[in-house]
Amino acid sequence: MGKLIIEARINEYAMRDVNPQVPWTPAEIAADAAACREAGASIAHFHARQDDGRPAHDAETYAEGIRRIKAASDILTHPTLGFVTLDAPPETRVGHVVEMAANPETRPDFAPMDTGSTNIDRYLRDEKRFHTTDLIYRNSTGTLQHFAREIGQVGVKHYLVSWNIGFTRQALALMETGAVPTPAFMLFVLTDGEVLAGHPGTPEGLRAHLDMLPPADGSLHWAACNFGGDLLGVTPMIIERGGHVSIGLGDYHYDEIGRPSNAELVARVADMARAAGREVATPDDVREMLAMG
Repeated sequence: MGKLIIEARINEYAMRDVNPQVPWTPAEIAADAAACREAGASIAHFHARQDDGRPAHDAETYAEGIRRIKAASDILTHPTLGFVTLDAPPETRVGHVVEMAANPETRPDFAPMDTGSTNIDRYLRDEKRFHTTDLIYRNSTGTLQHFAREIGQVGVKHYLVSWNIGFTRQALALMETGAVPTPAFMLFVLTDGEVLAGHPGTPEGLRAHLDMLPPADGSLHWAACNFGGDLLGVTPMIIERGGHVSIGLGDYHYDEIGRPSNAELVARVADMARAAGREVATPDDVREMLAMG
């Protein structure tokens, strides 16, 4: 099965109302990423935030985050393209990655490509109503082809993101056409809570994705997260099936286990992996596994 990659999804757009340990500023993000690296993570996924937690979309704030992360540890960096800019043209959505990649001090290691379009309105189940009714995550095939070209040209690793089987099939097509080179990395975004766009965070939800994959030949590595829910319940299945784990306070506060830090979540996953007989991958291991140079 090989070594287990642990990615820390350290903040997304999570606020601090339930868990005050969500990092926002570049300094906080870098310190949190370093702690996650010490606990066993090899990739840090982050969203740039303002001091009050609001999203920041400018290249300067992202660059400062990456610069500080690189100075604090050797963990691999994975910024977002940002769903708030989803109505912007493709050039704008990927522009900060292209700009940062021009400088080795700020070049990210990964850039994400969500390989389809979906509704991302939040459903308030207790109230039986939608909080919004018109949020659509738009990623046309042409947009994805543009992302693939730009990300590849600046020497950053493509990071495929799938919310459902349609996304997974589109991702595989991008690999087949050569738009995304192999070995590729793909994240399955399971969703619980208010977001209905992904498969539920259950063995059945994950298995639906896995049933779509071709026979394992080293050309694809996959991971799973649970946006809005507890990933730990399916983590043993992920480990057993040869996948990788992407977990953090950006997805879920984990109030039921005492509001842990990101590093504490990573350490828990690392312990589960070792107990199951899988070593935890270092950043250098990830570079080798994904042929990142």
